[in-house]
Amino acid sequence: MFGEFMGTLVLILMGNGVVANVNLKKSYAQDAGWMVIATGWALAVMTGVFTAIACGSAGAHLNPAVTLGFAVSSGDFSKLAPYAAAQIMGGIAGATLVWLYFLPHWSVTPEADLKRACFCTSPAIRRPASNLLCEVIGTFVLVLVVSAIFSKAVAAGGPSAGLGPYLVGSLVWGIGLSLGGTTGYAINPARDLGPRIAHALLPVAGKGGSDWPYAAIPVAGPLLGGALAGLFARLAQF
Repeated sequence: MFGEFMGTLVLILMGNGVVANVNLKKSYAQDAGWMVIATGWALAVMTGVFTAIACGSAGAHLNPAVTLGFAVSSGDFSKLAPYAAAQIMGGIAGATLVWLYFLPHWSVTPEADLKRACFCTSPAIRRPASNLLCEVIGTFVLVLVVSAIFSKAVAAGGPSAGLGPYLVGSLVWGIGLSLGGTTGYAINPARDLGPRIAHALLPVAGKGGSDWPYAAIPVAGPLLGGALAGLFARLAQF
């Protein structure tokens, strides 16, 4: 649980940090664009996975949808509740560090939606059914390919020890570049819900609302996508 907490903390500090770097006024990276955000998130995942492993979580899920997917695949649900709790708490802690790190920049950024985007996701076009489908498909790809990377077939002639985090980071980079533009690719309930809670609680200057009417979609969509990918992996005997 400590590994999941620390890994998710680093994931959110680095991932939401790149969004803040691009969105907030008077940052040297202001308006650097989607490529920078997608690349930053990929590296955030890599650094979070390494941190989680070093701090005691060999699986380094950092994501309740991944934990659920592996639970469905294996039939062992014992880690789901404690890991999810640790991941969400890590998300809150990481988002709090982002707020502190960029403290002078919140007050000089007038757009409340740009500030909220430094914490949690929102859709480019608000269509709940379509937004949900995007999160389901994106997370299905995430959990399916992670399962494939660490599957028996790939491992037999596959990546050497220590390469897994780089491959998972590359996968998240690909998802961001290919599928991320519709909903901001939460693909992780802890990545969205934890920082959204932090946004609601922290005294962010001129923050506006936390968009709770949308909040269920980046939680339910990834959980459904992760469960479906876990079922596929089980049937395919990954």
